[in-house]
Amino acid sequence: MKQVLTLVVKLQPAPEHTQLLGDTAQAFADACNYINKTVKPNLTNRNSIQAVCYQDVKERFGLTANHVVRACARVASNRLTAKQKGRKVKHFKPTSFDCDTRTFRFIETGYLASISTIGKRAKIPMRVSNYHIGKLSGQNPTSAQVCQHKDGDWYVHIQLKSDAPKSIKTKNVIGIDFGRRDIAVTSTNKSWSGKEIQEKRDKFNRIRAFLQKKATQGTRSTRRRCRQILKRLSGKERRYQAWLNHNISKAIINEAKQTQSFVSIEDLTGIRERTNQQPRNKTERRRSNSWAFYQLRTFIDYVYSTM
Repeated sequence: MKQVLTLVVKLQPAPEHTQLLGDTAQAFADACNYINKTVKPNLTNRNSIQAVCYQDVKERFGLTANHVVRACARVASNRLTAKQKGRKVKHFKPTSFDCDTRTFRFIETGYLASISTIGKRAKIPMRVSNYHIGKLSGQNPTSAQVCQHKDGDWYVHIQLKSDAPKSIKTKNVIGIDFGRRDIAVTSTNKSWSGKEIQEKRDKFNRIRAFLQKKATQGTRSTRRRCRQILKRLSGKERRYQAWLNHNISKAIINEAKQTQSFVSIEDLTGIRERTNQQPRNKTERRRSNSWAFYQLRTFIDYVYSTM
């Protein structure tokens, strides 16, 4: 059984490489939109879509053969997902393109990403951390996705495949309960208080309410300044919550590995829907709906798979 780890690494392209990446992403999106429009919507198999439109797409959009194959695969994947949800694929944005072993290569010497574009093959430096260096050392990735994030910079999402760890037979179990008063409590008597994160949420809520009120009143410069501060504060609470959940999940998994224990997590599926039916004041409703228990659960899964 294989497990896949995705590393998100920032690229540092020269101006000419930035243009090449943008042009390739645009051509890739145009190709996907063309395939989705011209190929029968009931086709959700990659090979079937490719057999119908491969040559036409290659001649129209100037993509390499492998990029055309990946475009067909993306359309097929999106159609299959949309079909399961009872929807239709509407549009593809020019913010990313998929690569395989022929269109992407990781060069460990100098930590470069060699990427095929519609113009030429570009070798682009990557901004790597010690974590990236440790994970990429001696690796030969066979797939990646080049993406332009909301900040306007280009990143490469590298997929690393490895064998899943062998399961260990053990009778030890660490049970975990999630809550608002205590974010997590384990059966080994370890807990993480939720008092600090609740205080921070209440503080951010007061600041946002004050600034939003000021942004609709006062002088023009006052309103502009309030909007600037709101933009700067955007995401600060979310980043702190993610940092806290990551530290909690790492501590739990470290203990589980040291004691060779399974981790059993409380199932809170549907708890928001149930609690929202109860009569509560506005503050309690906000606090309950900002409870990030699902993120903590996914972080525990992620940390286990990467350690």
